[in-house]
Formats: sequence, structure tokens, C-alpha cells
Amino acid sequence: MPFWEKVVSLSPVATFINIVDVLLVWFVIYQLFKIIKGTKAVQLLKGIFVLIIVRLLTDVFHFDTLKWLLDQVLPWGFLAIIIIFQPELRRALEQLGRGRLFARTAMQEEEEHDRLMEALSKSVNYMAKRRIGALISIERETGLSEYIETGTPLNSVVTSELLINIFIPNAPLHDGAVILHKNQIAAAGCYLPLSESPFISKELGTRHRAALGLSEVTDAITIIVSEETGAISLAIDGELYRDLSIEEFEARLRRVWFGTTTEQKNTSKWKWGVKRNG
Repeated sequence: MPFWEKVVSLSPVATFINIVDVLLVWFVIYQLFKIIKGTKAVQLLKGIFVLIIVRLLTDVFHFDTLKWLLDQVLPWGFLAIIIIFQPELRRALEQLGRGRLFARTAMQEEEEHDRLMEALSKSVNYMAKRRIGALISIERETGLSEYIETGTPLNSVVTSELLINIFIPNAPLHDGAVILHKNQIAAAGCYLPLSESPFISKELGTRHRAALGLSEVTDAITIIVSEETGAISLAIDGELYRDLSIEEFEARLRRVWFGTTTEQKNTSKWKWGVKRNG
């Protein structure tokens, strides 16, 4: 019986069970990839996939010697995987025992939000006190590739130290904007479109005009630190929020970027049984 006829002949209950079965397998694989992401196990996993692909190609091109060699190695693959991925498997079993395997993604997302906010808040506060001009744009739904391409690629982790060093006066990349893409510093020294609105105050400089210009054509969030006054501003959806205190800056950025407030953030800490200092 052809495959499609077998599928059609299944009862609705059997079909539903098979769909759930496949979804569960994919979910388990997804969780395993989440666990090993960022570890050395990723490179080892790539190596295993390469061996499997090479083994399939030996049948196509009749590489008998290579096929024999791989046939001696691959049967031990399951044991090798257990040994190689022992730390990751142990971590997964520990989380499963604590009932945290499914909550891990939400907790990681919360921690990543806190890390990004801390890095931006610390760097912006440092530069504002010392009147170091800065322009930082955060990509949301609308892609910023055309503006990223105008700068110097970095593709680095967001840290306060790196952001401060980029905008130090006379540094090679201090002119232009830093653009964050997928929670990373995609590029520095980027050129943004200047706003042509006639309603912009004459006292605002190029940084503010560039921030407003980008917010008029995309949904990006742009942070501005004035070189003349040290004032902190945010450009969002064509609006400029000026002279924000560091507390106002953190609250508004968190609400617009992550859709949470400071109160919700504190509540989520207790929800997951986490209490951080500071």
C-alpha cells in the first residue's frame, strides 16, 4: 500500500497521536539544541553530522574502503555521544528532575533581558556623566541591514565596556551609530538617515536628527547621549523623549523593548525563585 494511502486510511485518533508524537520528538530535539547552544558540544555535533553525510556519500560514489572504515567507527557512535555530551546530558537530567526543563527558555530570556539592560544602562550612565556623545539603535521588527552595511561589522556580545570604548572621543568608531541586531552589536560607525521634519528644535544636533530620522522610517529604538549636555534621550516611532533620568530611561526602554515594566520584572524574579542583588 502506497505511503499516502496508509496516511489516508488512519483513523482521526491515530492521526492525532502520530502528529503529537512527531511534535514531541521535535520539541525534545529543540530543547537539546538549546542546552548545548554556546558550548563546545556544538562543534562536536557538527563533526558527527559530517561523518554521517560522508557515510551516505560512500554508497553513492562506491568508496568501498572509506565505507568499511566508517562502518567500523559509526557503531560506537551512540556510546561516543554519551561520553562526549556527558555534561550536557547531566544538566538536562538535573533540570528534568527539578521540573525546570520547560521553564528554562523563559528563565534564560529573562536573564538575557536583564543582562542587556544592565549593559546599556551602565554604559549610558557612564557616558552621560562625562558628556560622551553616543548613538545606539536597537533593531526590532523592521530590519536595519542597509544601515548596518554602512558601518564596521563587529558581531560581538553587548557589554558596557565595549560600548563605552566605541564612543570614547577620537576612537576610530566613535562617529556614527552602533546598531544592535539579535541582542548583539552588529556594527559601529553606521550612518542613519537624518530627519527632515521642520518641527525639530534648532538646538538639537546631528545625533538627535539621525535618531529621529531612523525612528520615522523603521520601528527601531535609538538611544542618544548628548555630547554638549550629557542628556539622555530616546527616539521611538517618530517621537523624541528628552532629558530622561537614568531611572526613566531604564523604565521606558524596558517597556518598549521587552514589553515589561520594572514592577513586572521584580515580580518575575520571585516567580522563578530568583533574587538578584542590586
